[in-house]
Amino acid sequence: MSTEPPPPPGSGEPPENDPFRKQPPPPSYGGGPYDTGGGGPYGGGGSGGYPADPLAGMPPLADSGRRTLARIIDMILVGIVVVLLTLALRVSEYQMDGDRISAGRSFAQSLVAAVLFVAYDTLLIAKWGQTLGKKWLGMRVANLSDGATPSTQTSLLRALVLWVPFAFCCACIWTVICGGWSFFDKPYKQGLHDKAAKTVVVSTGS
Repeated sequence: MSTEPPPPPGSGEPPENDPFRKQPPPPSYGGGPYDTGGGGPYGGGGSGGYPADPLAGMPPLADSGRRTLARIIDMILVGIVVVLLTLALRVSEYQMDGDRISAGRSFAQSLVAAVLFVAYDTLLIAKWGQTLGKKWLGMRVANLSDGATPSTQTSLLRALVLWVPFAFCCACIWTVICGGWSFFDKPYKQGLHDKAAKTVVVSTGS
């Protein structure tokens, strides 16, 4: 009987305990719609035991209309915080010219908006795979490659592509283009931010 003490907690490889991570299925011998010899959309399809079809084993893709509604909810929630914070910090830009008063957006106000939106999206997606809007409407963000919750780096990249242009230059136009891309994208229903981060949005069934 060995007298060596057990290894300390945390030693060795950490367990892959993400409940959403796909498990490699039995090897496939062709015939699937993605079995064209070229792998997945970003290359490397079928490596590591995963099938060439990245969506195999994942829940259904989320409806683009519900994604839009979830994004609107998130924009309202964070937008309220942005308005309150910018008013408290007095970074809104007001111009007074006689009887005329006009309000605009200063660089500082845009910076506050960018930081809050990016932080909100990055932290919640990296931790739970869901913003509040997505949670309430029953969907989550997943890595296209393996279905796992995106890492902090992936979540940050996704958030930067979505929110920085929104905050600094073309809020309405960029939101329509970036998010609306999922209505026409085939077969993964990805927005431009999803394509940059190699993620998809799937239903949670709740």
